Amino acid sequence: MGFSTQKTSESNINHAIAGAASGFITRFLSQPLDVVKIRFQLQVEPISRSHTSKYKSVSQAFMLILKEEGPIALWKGHVPAQLLSITYGMTQFYSYNVFNQMFQVLQIKNWYHTTHFIAGAGAGSIATIVSFPFDTVRTRLVAQSSNHQVYNGILHSCRLIFRQESPKVFFSGLLPTLLQIAPHTGLQFAFYNFFTDVYKKCTSDTNTNIYNSMLSGSCAGLLAKTIVYPFDLARKRLQIQGFEHGRKGFGKYFQCNGLMDCLKITVKEESIQGLFKGLIPSQVKAVITTALHFTVYEQVLLLIQM
Repeated sequence: MGFSTQKTSESNINHAIAGAASGFITRFLSQPLDVVKIRFQLQVEPISRSHTSKYKSVSQAFMLILKEEGPIALWKGHVPAQLLSITYGMTQFYSYNVFNQMFQVLQIKNWYHTTHFIAGAGAGSIATIVSFPFDTVRTRLVAQSSNHQVYNGILHSCRLIFRQESPKVFFSGLLPTLLQIAPHTGLQFAFYNFFTDVYKKCTSDTNTNIYNSMLSGSCAGLLAKTIVYPFDLARKRLQIQGFEHGRKGFGKYFQCNGLMDCLKITVKEESIQGLFKGLIPSQVKAVITTALHFTVYEQVLLLIQM
């Protein structure tokens, strides 16, 4: 069953449950790649074997984290990450289905892929706002060194942020996130529906099976993530502002004031390539997670409806 054949009579709660399950499973399997990606994004020094940077490549980063911090570090920040993924997945697919029902009522048929893009963009924006505090806490926990720990878990980090900084900090980087997420999610859903339709035409299979979901999700995730990546990097760098004491041992601390300042300083100090730091693990993660996200969602929804 693909998005293009869903009926408006289907319960929106089913889509929320399937989305939550999809977020949980996908997050658990992809967390190590996310940890490496965030470490790359927050490193000011070049990611190069010929430089004295802490992290020089994907494989070297994995091995160094395992050596210095142990295997558990690859799932650092996993609890808030799971809360983020479950909340995001549930809200995203619920909202997406609601938006699609609205378009069906309006009987918009000529702009098929455009409506999927708009529905995805709207759903991604709503899900981002609802789940964003979990993302900030997750980033702080992943960013800190195990040898210079500031936070001892999700509740401790929330208390310290409230006490020492401001509740506004939980939404630091929300603007670049929305600028990234709206087109990113819109492109994901639009590309996913496009590739599922192409697969059906090539195989004469009218159903969206596991193979179709995996292949279409992989292509959609790769293209969407690459297009909006600089905003993802800016979001992570904005989320660690004021957290200099927790970044000891990771090299130079990146400081900026707002989205445009973050992008300008990054280009000035690290060149255009700096805007794409961590792109490779991010692309790998996007291919895996988007494929899993749509596939698990589709299969859980089928189980619920049986």
